[in-house]
Amino acid sequence: MNNTIAGVDLATKVIQVCIYTNNKVRSNEEMTPSEFTEWLITSKSMTIVFEACARSNYWKQVANRARHDARLICPKLVAQIRQNQKTDRNDALAIVQASLLPDIRFISGKNNAQQQLQSMLRLRELAVKQRTTLKNQLIGLLGEFNIRSYGVKAA
Repeated sequence: MNNTIAGVDLATKVIQVCIYTNNKVRSNEEMTPSEFTEWLITSKSMTIVFEACARSNYWKQVANRARHDARLICPKLVAQIRQNQKTDRNDALAIVQASLLPDIRFISGKNNAQQQLQSMLRLRELAVKQRTTLKNQLIGLLGEFNIRSYGVKAA
């Protein structure tokens, strides 16, 4: 059984990968997204743990396609485990440490269809909110010129 764990911190421009195997940290290095993709494809099957964030669902899917056991972990748990200052290197190590805790519960994540549905729902909510805001602002501006909008109710 392969007991290698990779803790991955997804930063804005770089990806920090901490490799833990045989009760020891083997490496903790920074990669670009293209280097990380290549690394996922070429490395042997292992458990890869991501801190749940905006990009984690995408990378979980990429890791699963590369035949890894990809999992998401709660950011609050990682923050409690992290020692010293908040750096990408320390975050990646804390992700590994948190994944080793007994009775840890991982986050399920979303598949591509669920992500698309969530995106559409968020865009719709934003459009409704902006429509309501614009309507109320227009009614208020017209009211400043004593123009009443009969039959139009403020939202």
